[in-house]
Amino acid sequence: MRVVIQRVSEASVKINQRIAGAIQQGFLILLGIENEDTQEDVDWLCKKIVNLRVFPDEEGLMNKSLLDIDGKVLLISQFTLHASTKKGNRPSFIKAAKPEVAIPLYESFKISLESLLRKEVATGEFGADMKVSLINDGPVTIIIDSKNKE
Repeated sequence: MRVVIQRVSEASVKINQRIAGAIQQGFLILLGIENEDTQEDVDWLCKKIVNLRVFPDEEGLMNKSLLDIDGKVLLISQFTLHASTKKGNRPSFIKAAKPEVAIPLYESFKISLESLLRKEVATGEFGADMKVSLINDGPVTIIIDSKNKE
């Protein structure tokens, strides 16, 4: 399971010209799920994300977490995070999980984040053509892969 986390001052996602989800200060999370991912990956990543200290403290140092600042989350599914570009110029998505595996893990990821944050997580729609807008704060962008825990 791979995430791209962007610290944002605001972010939104549109589907068919309609805003499906929007947040102010917090994280825009792009989530890629692969075939081998399990609930263990969900649990580990969600705990890591909510405790990630990348928000500024009173001295401007990155010492505060999403929990500390009462931040929001916009969660977007993105199978292309598992693109393989080793051969040729057309990416292969063979490692990306099929919907029957990915959807339950995506939903579990959302529920886990909501439980840890004690608030609703905004989302797009799994498999939809989405238009994502954001103002990256910093910019701060972090990539975490649950297969690289050490």
